[in-house]
Amino acid sequence: MPDDLIHDRDAGIERLLEIMRRLRDPETGCPWDIEQDFASIAPYTIEEAYEVADAIERGDMAELEGELGDLLLQSVYHTAMGEEAGHFSFQSVVRNISDKMVARHPHVFGDENREKSAEQQVADWEAIKATERAGKAQQGTLDGVAVGLPALLRAYKLQKRAARVGFDWPDTGNVIAKITEEAAELVEARDTLSQTEVEEEFGDLMFVMANLGRHLGIEPEAALRAANAKFTRRFEGVEARLAAMGKTPSDSDLAEMDALWDAVKADERACAVKE
Repeated sequence: MPDDLIHDRDAGIERLLEIMRRLRDPETGCPWDIEQDFASIAPYTIEEAYEVADAIERGDMAELEGELGDLLLQSVYHTAMGEEAGHFSFQSVVRNISDKMVARHPHVFGDENREKSAEQQVADWEAIKATERAGKAQQGTLDGVAVGLPALLRAYKLQKRAARVGFDWPDTGNVIAKITEEAAELVEARDTLSQTEVEEEFGDLMFVMANLGRHLGIEPEAALRAANAKFTRRFEGVEARLAAMGKTPSDSDLAEMDALWDAVKADERACAVKE
């Protein structure tokens, strides 16, 4: 019977759950899969989430379909290990998130008025989450901001939480002044302090930059992803122009590559104007 389920392409989530059970079977499963635990799988979970975001960024729906499957597999993997250890099961995880969504949307699933602004809905959502945190004995303002988040995203979320209780600069001018101050401290540290202290000052500067993004309505992780994509696109343009000259970056120098970089930027601007 299990083999019938495994080969039934229309069996949905039950097929995937059975596949994972078979992979993790201590007697007949895959040796690699059997050896894994929550900690060893966690990096793959993070990686798959980013690959989903990448497919969305590129607008590749065929790729997104596959990446969403990979991400779903991560949930199935963790729940299989949780079930083996008696912590939870796939069904309990589904029940938990379903209950949470119903509780957090009383204007959809309850008797609250649905006619409210997006801002009010966000405020209500945060109030419900605060109540949930209180129920978990998470009393601190910053409790519940996951330590495992990418550092830039966590900085943004920590500052957002602090701002809710009034710990925030009133406008962007104060933030920019703080950036100037932190930049000067970094220069001083570079010239006079240890590498550890330089790293600390660099972190302070990045933290304030994330705060500036929040004040400007910019999610810093998304902005940096866009900057990475732009750099990749332009550097590939430089490589393409060098290849047309029969050269590689190793055969070039900074002055030549910088000139080609400017040419690639100029072409991008010209194309943008035409569009």
